[in-house]
Amino acid sequence: MIYKLTRRAALAGVASIALIATGVISALAEGWKPQKPIEMVIMAGQGGGADRLARLFQSIIQKENLASMPVLPVNKGGGSGAEALRYLKDNEGDAHKIMATLNSYYTTPLRTDIGVDIEEFQPIARMALDTFVLWVNADSDITTIEEYVAAVKAAGTEWKMGGTGTGQEDSLVTAMLEKEFGIEVTYVPFGGGGDVAKNLVGGHIDSSVNNPSEAMGFYNAGKLRPIVAFTEDRISGFADVPTATELGHDIVYTMQRSFVAPKGMPAEAVAYYTEMFRKVAETEEWQTYMSEQALMGDFLTGDALQAYFLEEREKHAAILADMEGDGSS
Repeated sequence: MIYKLTRRAALAGVASIALIATGVISALAEGWKPQKPIEMVIMAGQGGGADRLARLFQSIIQKENLASMPVLPVNKGGGSGAEALRYLKDNEGDAHKIMATLNSYYTTPLRTDIGVDIEEFQPIARMALDTFVLWVNADSDITTIEEYVAAVKAAGTEWKMGGTGTGQEDSLVTAMLEKEFGIEVTYVPFGGGGDVAKNLVGGHIDSSVNNPSEAMGFYNAGKLRPIVAFTEDRISGFADVPTATELGHDIVYTMQRSFVAPKGMPAEAVAYYTEMFRKVAETEEWQTYMSEQALMGDFLTGDALQAYFLEEREKHAAILADMEGDGSS
């Protein structure tokens, strides 16, 4: 199986459809305003990339006066996001709840019977695609993927790969590495990406596949070393870090940073939030953040976003099935 989840699954005519849709959404959005604070549910714990991004969005919305009511971030990361997914389902029709998603939006319902079908939720906006990098402690002698593989093979299962939980995005990338290179690691879960980075700096684990945003502070301080990126092209800001693809290993994986609404939310409310995030996407603060944190800014809404979600769900189902077939963690 080729492990490649890319951002280049473009739909024909999306550009012209988007122009028409923008006008329709703007018109709908004018006819509705929130009547109480807006709850921004986050499918992850505090400190990780999803949490930091959601709170950045909340900050931009507040500073730019993009919502007529306060936006209140609420973490519901239990069960790899199962808590958040179930909460959104149980609040069908609520026009004052939106949810910040990541790829556990697909994987958690596939792995756990929580009675949630993401096709029932309403897409609002995909703000960006996040990237993944293989990291080691800067004190390590490892500088290339070949040296990394050799070190893991020498250590055997004593090699510790930090992550945020089985079935989470980093565990999928870990499984891809194990399969591609014939290695086996001990996967050690933590509460969030921030904890993973701290434990790698502290020497409690040997490597991670964190998003750049989760490791950037330690990288800038010279405490972490990036070995390879799992993107189609080299990441902005990491020009010296090769991609797995250019080294002959077809591992490409990105994580969506999106927002969805409960089933049954009024169309006017969906339009309001879609327009709100469109304005966020255009702010200088968000554009600067994306550049500095190695995010790819592919803004997507409506039916095109729902089609993307369902396609990615199928791809993740195939990866999970392959992992289970191999007995991988």
